[in-house]
Amino acid sequence: MLKPLLQLKLSQQLKMTPQLQQALRLLQLPILALEAYILEALDENVMLEKVEDLDEIDVIEPDWTDIQTTKVSDKPTDPKFQGPDDNQHLLPLQETLTDHLLWQLNLSDLSSRAKTIGQVVIGGINENGYLEDDTETIQSTLAADLPSSIDEIEEVIKLVQQFDPAGIGARSPSECISLQLDQLDPSTPGLSLARTVAYKHLELYANHKRQPKTLKTLRRLLQVSDEDFKNALLLVKNCNPYPGASINVPTAEYVVPDVYVQEKNGSWVIKINNSIVSQLRINQIYAKALGRKGEYDEKLSTQLIEAKWLIRSLKEREETLRKVAITIVDRQKEFLRHGEEHMRPMVFRDIAEAIGVVESTVSRIIKDKYMNTPRGTVPFRSFFSSHLSSDDGEKSSTAVKAKIRKLISAENPMKPLSDEKVTKSLSANGIKISRRAVAKYRKEMKIASSSQRKHSKMV
Repeated sequence: MLKPLLQLKLSQQLKMTPQLQQALRLLQLPILALEAYILEALDENVMLEKVEDLDEIDVIEPDWTDIQTTKVSDKPTDPKFQGPDDNQHLLPLQETLTDHLLWQLNLSDLSSRAKTIGQVVIGGINENGYLEDDTETIQSTLAADLPSSIDEIEEVIKLVQQFDPAGIGARSPSECISLQLDQLDPSTPGLSLARTVAYKHLELYANHKRQPKTLKTLRRLLQVSDEDFKNALLLVKNCNPYPGASINVPTAEYVVPDVYVQEKNGSWVIKINNSIVSQLRINQIYAKALGRKGEYDEKLSTQLIEAKWLIRSLKEREETLRKVAITIVDRQKEFLRHGEEHMRPMVFRDIAEAIGVVESTVSRIIKDKYMNTPRGTVPFRSFFSSHLSSDDGEKSSTAVKAKIRKLISAENPMKPLSDEKVTKSLSANGIKISRRAVAKYRKEMKIASSSQRKHSKMV
């Protein structure tokens, strides 16, 4: 049985309906996981069938002036444009929940003080996504380096609770469910009642599988209509009580790009990889059978609704991915042409504002997605980096790291460059950076200190 899905709209806020609440998961799925999801849907829902004739699939061409975008329905014919069969890469991928949250924190539009508090907050979140440390413990941890008030800590906790996955940073199952419900359109049927269930009666609801009569008890307590009661329970049911578990799972070793990018005659061509994703449509034989009263009529009606929402959600997922890819390529052309030293600084807000979504949605859209480019197959997240000032404008931290790596690779092996000398060299080239930041970037790139590099060369 397919889970109800949500509808994602490209607007300033996330719009959901009870029937569409699970589409965030669909949006986040990388291409191999998406294919598995679709195959499972085909097995379970008779109203779905694959489109065998690829000419029947519509091609959507967004209105962009300097970037062309087309839809790839099969392996590209250009031998220089590698398709999925030629480009499966074995990568050691394993991202922890802490990594995922810190990455979002570093790319968020927060002050350095708030980010420091955020690091401590994230450090107190367990693998299931719950914040185990109370505000007093966090305050005590920060006391030596950054004295903070309880109100200030609470404010940062609220910001972290807006990160992906939905429900993260909650301090109880009730708060976890409530955080997820807060993402819904306020006009969603049953939302107010669902909040009441989450806040006051979650334990009673959670016991209904072991004790079916508890639902009748809950219904009497709430004193609402059957329809409102069902809508509210559907919303609560589709929330994830263990949001962290969706991140702390082994990542597939084989990576297939979700998007292919190449430059042709001075223009960038972006192709969404649909070569292994089944194209779906409604099975008209079963659809026409509806209306003939029989024991399967209700089941078919439910499956038809689910099938329509799945097809619609898949199209919206593709269009959202397309807009994100177009915006990224438009901003990172110089990187694609010339490499890391030409990476522009870019954070979630830049993409969110360009395509009309909130920052947390951008984080979800790019999760586990890969782009095949002239620079190789790279994760979408690698295009995002923080800002550093320089004489010719802001520089990306990725570009600065590349310059540091280049300086060290060209050093005299017997006289390795110290962090101070690297700092001065960057400063001479107009890049304002502290020695501490140079040391931090060097360690992140797993480059040994100058004394260790000299010793290794001597040995």
